[in-house]
Amino acid sequence: MIWKDGRGQTRTAAVVTRDVSERGASIECRTGLSIPLYRLVYFQIDRHARHRADLPDSLRKQGVLSAVFRVGSSNDVTGAPTEYALRLLVEPQRLSASATHPSGQGWNASSGRTRTA
Repeated sequence: MIWKDGRGQTRTAAVVTRDVSERGASIECRTGLSIPLYRLVYFQIDRHARHRADLPDSLRKQGVLSAVFRVGSSNDVTGAPTEYALRLLVEPQRLSASATHPSGQGWNASSGRTRTA
Protein backbone atom coordinates (compact mmCIF):
# COMPACT_ATOMS: atom_id res chain seq x y z
CA MET A 1 0.00 0.00 0.00
CA ILE A 2 1.34 3.44 -0.95
CA TRP A 3 0.22 6.92 0.16
CA LYS A 4 1.55 10.40 0.83
CA ASP A 5 1.65 11.65 4.40
CA GLY A 6 0.80 15.16 5.60
CA ARG A 7 4.26 16.43 4.62
CA GLY A 8 4.06 15.03 1.09
CA GLN A 9 6.46 12.15 1.76
CA THR A 10 5.63 8.89 -0.02
CA ARG A 11 4.98 6.09 2.47
CA THR A 12 4.81 2.37 1.81
CA ALA A 13 3.40 -0.30 4.08
CA ALA A 14 3.23 -4.06 3.76
CA VAL A 15 -0.25 -5.22 4.70
CA VAL A 16 -2.09 -8.51 5.09
CA THR A 17 -5.43 -8.64 3.31
CA ARG A 18 -8.14 -10.11 5.53
CA ASP A 19 -11.27 -9.76 3.42
CA VAL A 20 -12.04 -8.34 -0.02
CA SER A 21 -15.09 -7.46 -2.09
CA GLU A 22 -15.78 -5.54 -5.31
CA ARG A 23 -15.98 -2.27 -3.34
CA GLY A 24 -13.71 -2.69 -0.32
CA ALA A 25 -10.99 -4.50 1.57
CA SER A 26 -10.16 -5.18 5.19
CA ILE A 27 -6.42 -5.09 5.87
CA GLU A 28 -3.95 -5.45 8.71
CA CYS A 29 -0.91 -3.17 8.72
CA ARG A 30 2.15 -4.75 10.32
CA THR A 31 4.66 -1.93 9.89
CA GLY A 32 3.54 0.26 12.79
CA LEU A 33 2.75 3.23 10.55
CA SER A 34 -0.40 5.20 11.24
CA ILE A 35 -2.64 5.98 8.26
CA PRO A 36 -5.19 8.77 8.86
CA LEU A 37 -8.90 8.28 8.27
CA TYR A 38 -10.05 9.30 4.75
CA ARG A 39 -6.46 9.23 3.41
CA LEU A 40 -6.22 8.26 -0.26
CA VAL A 41 -3.95 5.26 -0.81
CA TYR A 42 -2.97 2.96 -3.64
CA PHE A 43 -3.79 -0.62 -2.70
CA GLN A 44 -2.17 -3.49 -4.55
CA ILE A 45 -2.43 -7.26 -4.28
CA ASP A 46 0.82 -9.22 -4.70
CA ARG A 47 1.49 -10.16 -8.29
CA HIS A 48 1.32 -13.92 -7.68
CA ALA A 49 -2.10 -13.59 -5.97
CA ARG A 50 -3.78 -11.38 -8.61
CA HIS A 51 -4.80 -14.39 -10.69
CA ARG A 52 -6.81 -16.17 -7.97
CA ALA A 53 -10.31 -17.11 -9.10
CA ASP A 54 -11.91 -15.74 -5.91
CA LEU A 55 -10.34 -12.26 -6.27
CA PRO A 56 -12.70 -9.52 -7.55
CA ASP A 57 -11.86 -8.04 -10.95
CA SER A 58 -11.29 -4.58 -9.44
CA LEU A 59 -8.29 -5.91 -7.46
CA ARG A 60 -6.57 -7.61 -10.40
CA LYS A 61 -5.09 -4.27 -11.47
CA GLN A 62 -1.60 -3.18 -10.47
CA GLY A 63 -2.81 -0.43 -8.14
CA VAL A 64 -6.31 0.59 -7.07
CA LEU A 65 -7.01 4.06 -5.69
CA SER A 66 -8.74 3.60 -2.33
CA ALA A 67 -9.77 5.61 0.70
CA VAL A 68 -9.29 4.64 4.34
CA PHE A 69 -12.84 4.72 5.73
CA ARG A 70 -12.42 2.88 9.02
CA VAL A 71 -9.53 2.65 11.46
CA GLY A 72 -9.45 -0.23 13.94
CA SER A 73 -7.93 -0.64 17.36
CA SER A 74 -4.36 0.38 18.16
CA ASN A 75 -1.45 -1.93 18.89
CA ASP A 76 -0.36 -1.77 22.54
CA VAL A 77 3.34 -1.82 21.62
CA THR A 78 3.49 0.70 18.74
CA GLY A 79 0.42 2.78 19.54
CA ALA A 80 -0.51 2.77 15.84
CA PRO A 81 -3.69 1.20 14.50
CA THR A 82 -3.28 -2.24 12.96
CA GLU A 83 -6.63 -2.75 11.25
CA TYR A 84 -8.02 -0.62 8.43
CA ALA A 85 -10.94 -0.81 6.06
CA LEU A 86 -10.51 0.54 2.55
CA ARG A 87 -13.17 1.70 0.11
CA LEU A 88 -12.00 0.95 -3.42
CA LEU A 89 -12.58 3.92 -5.70
CA VAL A 90 -13.57 2.00 -8.83
CA GLU A 91 -16.18 2.70 -11.48
CA PRO A 92 -19.45 0.90 -10.74
CA GLN A 93 -20.52 -1.74 -13.23
CA ARG A 94 -23.49 -0.86 -15.39
CA LEU A 95 -26.57 -3.03 -15.01
CA SER A 96 -28.74 -4.01 -17.93
CA ALA A 97 -32.25 -2.53 -18.18
CA SER A 98 -33.82 -5.81 -17.08
CA ALA A 99 -31.68 -5.84 -13.94
CA THR A 100 -32.58 -2.28 -12.90
CA HIS A 101 -36.35 -2.71 -12.82
CA PRO A 102 -38.23 -5.87 -11.75
CA SER A 103 -40.62 -5.64 -14.70
CA GLY A 104 -37.69 -5.46 -17.12
CA GLN A 105 -38.93 -2.16 -18.56
CA GLY A 106 -36.39 0.19 -16.96
CA TRP A 107 -36.54 3.93 -17.64
CA ASN A 108 -38.00 5.01 -20.95
CA ALA A 109 -36.63 8.45 -21.79
CA SER A 110 -38.70 8.71 -24.97
CA SER A 111 -42.09 8.61 -23.23
CA GLY A 112 -42.33 12.42 -23.24
CA ARG A 113 -43.84 12.52 -19.74
CA THR A 114 -42.36 13.27 -16.38
CA ARG A 115 -42.64 10.34 -14.02
CA THR A 116 -42.80 10.52 -10.26
CA ALA A 117 -42.07 7.93 -7.64
